[in-house]
Amino acid sequence: MVSTVVLALCDIHQIPETAQAIADLPEVSEVYSVAGDYDLVIMVRVREHEELARVVAEGIAKIPGVQRTQTLVAFKVYSRHDVESLFAVGFEEIS
Repeated sequence: MVSTVVLALCDIHQIPETAQAIADLPEVSEVYSVAGDYDLVIMVRVREHEELARVVAEGIAKIPGVQRTQTLVAFKVYSRHDVESLFAVGFEEIS
């Protein structure tokens, strides 16, 4: 599991619509509208790094209202929850 934080700068007049369109992408678990240097914080979880490039470059970056993104790839996730098992529902290991 690759956990990633994508920071997005957006057209301020389209933030709600942009955030919802991003949240509708299957690899996106949460989208937060925030104050500060960026407008949205997007949590992305994918199985492999190759998927990440597709989600960010072909998905998030092409959504109307997104002006710029910065991607932060997590080395390790620290949480009270077993994050990988939460997102593994419906996926079966192929042997």
